[in-house]
Amino acid sequence: MNQPTCAQALAAARILGLERLDAQLLLLHALGKPLEARAWLLAHDTDELTEEVAQRFRALSLRRATGEPLAYIVGSKEFFGLALQVDARVLVPRPDTETLVQWALDLLQTPGMPPVPQILDLGTGSGAIALAIAHSLQAAGRPARVVAVDASADALSVARENAQRLGLDVQFIESRWLDKVSGHFHLIASNPPYIASADPHLAALAHEPLEALAAGADGLDDIRQIAQQAPGHLLPGGWLLLEHGYDQADRVRKLLAQHGFLQLQSRRDLAGIERCSGGQWPG
Repeated sequence: MNQPTCAQALAAARILGLERLDAQLLLLHALGKPLEARAWLLAHDTDELTEEVAQRFRALSLRRATGEPLAYIVGSKEFFGLALQVDARVLVPRPDTETLVQWALDLLQTPGMPPVPQILDLGTGSGAIALAIAHSLQAAGRPARVVAVDASADALSVARENAQRLGLDVQFIESRWLDKVSGHFHLIASNPPYIASADPHLAALAHEPLEALAAGADGLDDIRQIAQQAPGHLLPGGWLLLEHGYDQADRVRKLLAQHGFLQLQSRRDLAGIERCSGGQWPG
């Protein structure tokens, strides 16, 4: 019995409901080729797959068809130019969060920042924010102390592995937000859970850790806690930056104002949505 060609296997995956790009990346993964080799598939679309590769691709396609994130299946996700290893212990890093990283880097370049800034990433998950900031500063030849916090020991294991593989010096602390964090920082950045616990969109995210997604009736429980705790850990003039939902910017700015933050502002993501809000601690 003839095995399917690359083109036939991709067509079968489309029938299962997979997007074209997802099917291509899964086939490359099944073939043991780098995910950047999509041009290879075009040049070899009439090549027959071995029975082993065909079965492997079918199994991967069925996983994707049930809604499992592509990043979990292939084991990695690119974020801010870094290839991060991810699995079901952590949230898949989203492109929207790059807005938060870029804002942090912009602030770290302002004249008021010291030569060696102290930076804290709350709820680090895979380490995406902390590692992106550390890598960017390292590439610029700028020393910094970067600390990453998560309440999940499993998530911290993923983040530590990513830091080690990328050769980045980041300190990791297991803590529920700032409960076990000591010291003061020039910048605190966080992508906390911000989806309302009854939001119907959570059903589509069932493969990802719920504790990294939902935060109470209005989605702001964790942001409230961070806004309350952060002043005790910010140096005078330090900044708190928070990612939030598409319709939460105004409420987050008001929360920050209630806790004494100044210079309140928001940043828009690539879709033009106010995705992050922050403020400066007067000290």
